[in-house]
Amino acid sequence: MTHFTPSRRQFLQMLAYGGATTMLGAYPGVSYSAKTDTLTVRFDREMESLDPGYYVGGHPPNDVNWCIMPALVHYGYKDGRAVWVPSPYVEKVVVTDSTHIDFTLKPGLKWSGGFGEVTAEDVAYSYDRMAQSEWKGDFVAYERVDIKDRHSGTIVLNQPFSPFMTATLASGTGIITCKQAMEKAGDRYTIDVPATCGPYVHEHKQAQYVRMRPNPDWTGPKPAFKNIDCVFVTQDEAGALAYEAGELDCAKITSNAYARYQKKLPPNSKLTVAGALQYMWLGLNTEHPKLKDIRVRRAIQHAVDQNAIIQGAYSGTAEPSYGVVCPGLVGKRDKAGYSYDPAKARALLKEAGVSGLKLSLRTLNSQERILAAQIIQANLGQVGITVEVIPLDSGPFWEMGQESKGDTWKDLQLWIMRYGSGPDPYEPVQWFVRDQVGVWNWERWSSDEFEKLYAEGIAETDPEKRHRIYIRMQEIMEDTAGYVWLTHEPEVFIHRADVDARFAPSGEMLLTYFKPA
Repeated sequence: MTHFTPSRRQFLQMLAYGGATTMLGAYPGVSYSAKTDTLTVRFDREMESLDPGYYVGGHPPNDVNWCIMPALVHYGYKDGRAVWVPSPYVEKVVVTDSTHIDFTLKPGLKWSGGFGEVTAEDVAYSYDRMAQSEWKGDFVAYERVDIKDRHSGTIVLNQPFSPFMTATLASGTGIITCKQAMEKAGDRYTIDVPATCGPYVHEHKQAQYVRMRPNPDWTGPKPAFKNIDCVFVTQDEAGALAYEAGELDCAKITSNAYARYQKKLPPNSKLTVAGALQYMWLGLNTEHPKLKDIRVRRAIQHAVDQNAIIQGAYSGTAEPSYGVVCPGLVGKRDKAGYSYDPAKARALLKEAGVSGLKLSLRTLNSQERILAAQIIQANLGQVGITVEVIPLDSGPFWEMGQESKGDTWKDLQLWIMRYGSGPDPYEPVQWFVRDQVGVWNWERWSSDEFEKLYAEGIAETDPEKRHRIYIRMQEIMEDTAGYVWLTHEPEVFIHRADVDARFAPSGEMLLTYFKPA
């Protein structure tokens, strides 16, 4: 853990020099985009795990899994809207009614390591396992798989659930694992996948690269790019520098780079906004002794200047957030129940009898988050709260609120958090139910009304009724004063104009579907 106190100017100077130095060197073992059969892309963080039941998720783990692991369906687009499409692993997938999905796998698809064919038994094992995992919220409507024969079966839901195909099966948690290999490995893994099956095999070198190479046993359709080199470039501005230097064909970029490229793009380049299915907030531990008084937490809500963060940390490119439901989805709020009001914040602190309060604020060690943290630090300083900003690498950051990973959660006070969502409002709210306390609900509250509405939202099909349910759930969250809503960040990529880039609605790269334009 490192402690951060430099000024904004000092930080930008360090980033500029560090980024330029990093990107002028070559990456060992990686072939760059001079070869037309090799696609080179940026990964912006290391992968703690590829296990869909126990990983952080999002980019880059899903990017890798979709290249090396089976799934029944993948994301596609129709008229600009995310839809599910049958994957290359199936002969057919048919939604027969609101609670039954029939599937037939293609025969002859082989697991690595001599574990034989991908079978319907693997599908049943995988989904049964997911329904008991940390990501069980994605499988809340899942009941079982009825196996018909070696390659076919029926997924049975316990209730109608319209986003099951897109938000569950097409997402990263819908991948299929090898039952025999998993049982041999103890039913859990991190980076070393017990068995894979896909168009690529992969090689991972910590903090340097993931290399995708053709799977000699793959009998399905061949991707357009023979090789994919995924380079870890964790410094935000360095990603844009690497792209401009010709070392990347596709790179996720910061809001600053996005604003700059909107004015002038590098030659032979395109920008793609993959979506804004991200929601960022300042989290407050409602159980911490310094924050147990709700008046203190409400004071912090009123003290943070959301607009200053959007302008100062995101160059005005991020959309303001008023909850966890993202733009374009049922249940999206258009305002918060509090406002930026430093005078009210000071009055609440006085009413609570609190003065000289000192808090720590943890954040991922990235440019935009650090700048946002500094603005929050200044905001809270104006109302008499001293804040220490603690930047963390991705490993310790994603573990800090999980009780199973150590004792850091006991002293967790403030943090900047961002989650990604799928194309349905149930997905973001699932992380704040009661049994997620100490897992992903780091604010550590629970509500009987919230639990009831969560179940109702899953079963409800009427859009207006669903809208009211999810609006109310976000009001409950806000009323705990455990949240200060910040932004919906756009997921923006720059890529070569001669590369047809494809993305999931939540911003991951669908690498097997990339092709020359």
